[in-house]
Amino acid sequence: MNLAIIPARGGSKRIPRKNIKQFAGRPMIDWSIRAAIESNRFDRIIVSTDDVEIAETVRRLGGEVPFLRPAELADDYTGTGDVIRHAIRWMAQNDRMPGRVCCIYATAPFLRADDIAKGCDLLEESGAEFVFSATSYAFPIQRAIRLTPERRVEMLMPDQFGIRSQDLEEAYHDAGQFYWGRSEAWLSGKPVFSLSATALVLPRYRVQDIDTPDDWLRAELMFKALK
Repeated sequence: MNLAIIPARGGSKRIPRKNIKQFAGRPMIDWSIRAAIESNRFDRIIVSTDDVEIAETVRRLGGEVPFLRPAELADDYTGTGDVIRHAIRWMAQNDRMPGRVCCIYATAPFLRADDIAKGCDLLEESGAEFVFSATSYAFPIQRAIRLTPERRVEMLMPDQFGIRSQDLEEAYHDAGQFYWGRSEAWLSGKPVFSLSATALVLPRYRVQDIDTPDDWLRAELMFKALK
């Protein structure tokens, strides 16, 4: 059984009601639900939320909210892993234990169904315990600088200063879209970002964090341009 879990907490601070705020004509979470459905990789797609309004919105969109998440798993300090483990255990008790579980973020409008499908295939082909979306940094991280308390500049990696840019190792970061994993790996609490994982690398133009109103505006403009 393949299970998709979309965490959607109600208490977003920087962008109120972020998960169901209208983005390009639809509630934000609807883009994630549709991508999950169109991937044709899931037996069930559920939303884990503590919020009644989000639950009602999801059900109106045709999504499934089989339970309301406990309040102790909906504060500012609860990690995604705790939310996924709770949903897996709920499924094991009320349906059956899933074999593969994909956490899909509710605020990932650039997520594509074929990327979800490729991630599922890569999980099997690679033998890894996790597969997640990633993209490369636009600028060599070895050239990063920091400001001292006196507002002076120093390099974070001064030993890399004399190396040509083209000879520096490329670095990647989490794209914040989806995380495939085997149920036993999720339940064990293994870290996703480790040697037990591999990454599906996406082009940078399809990756956008949306944490502030400025991020939202930029993402919506990019999304409309790509469409």
